[in-house]
Amino acid sequence: MERFVLFGTYCENAIEKRGPFRDKHLSRLAKLKEEGFLITLGPTKCNRYVFGILEAPTLEFAKKVLKEDVYWEKGIWTSLDVYPWIQAF
Repeated sequence: MERFVLFGTYCENAIEKRGPFRDKHLSRLAKLKEEGFLITLGPTKCNRYVFGILEAPTLEFAKKVLKEDVYWEKGIWTSLDVYPWIQAF
């Protein structure tokens, strides 16, 4: 398994727009964390960016899982950039 870092952006007014999808999103994230895919994920304090650390067999797999999230499907996340990451400490 490899580790990946995620940098992404939220749409304008994301806090309001995410409301109908939030429970589904958080439930899925809890499952992904339990399965070991998700190390951590969340918004920056300004709610404009999303940051995460993931563990997956490949970069393609990591991107696929992220793009299956309701926040991506409904346009709450507007960009998702995923990079292989080397954890030094």
